[in-house]
Amino acid sequence: MSALVVDSSSWISYFDGGAGDSLIDDALAEGRVWLPPVVVAELLSGRMSSRQRREIESLLADLPLCALDFPHWVRVGLLRATLLAKGVSISTPDAHVAQCALDLGALLLSEDGIFGHVARLVPLRLVAPGSGPPDRSP
Repeated sequence: MSALVVDSSSWISYFDGGAGDSLIDDALAEGRVWLPPVVVAELLSGRMSSRQRREIESLLADLPLCALDFPHWVRVGLLRATLLAKGVSISTPDAHVAQCALDLGALLLSEDGIFGHVARLVPLRLVAPGSGPPDRSP
């Protein structure tokens, strides 16, 4: 079964009862969700009650983190450079999320349109919110 990397945009929808609920719930139950560390910072920086913050932090704390070693950050920089050479500008946090999915050979669940542009230029595998069960291939 494919690992699933969930971007901040889809986590936000998930916490609000959005379209990716069943995809995330299934992947969580199967232990297939991986967490880019920058997503933790993005999610916990939003406005919320102390209770909501504790619940989100508790859920995220149980997920495996994507690698953050030096070679990962080299690949993030190379991804940004490759995309820029092809006319697509991507932020470092978004490149980090995309590179996490690429490193794991994982599907990426996101509602952020930038990843569609990225997927047309590099082998990033996207799954759309509300599209049904994600690809379960290795």
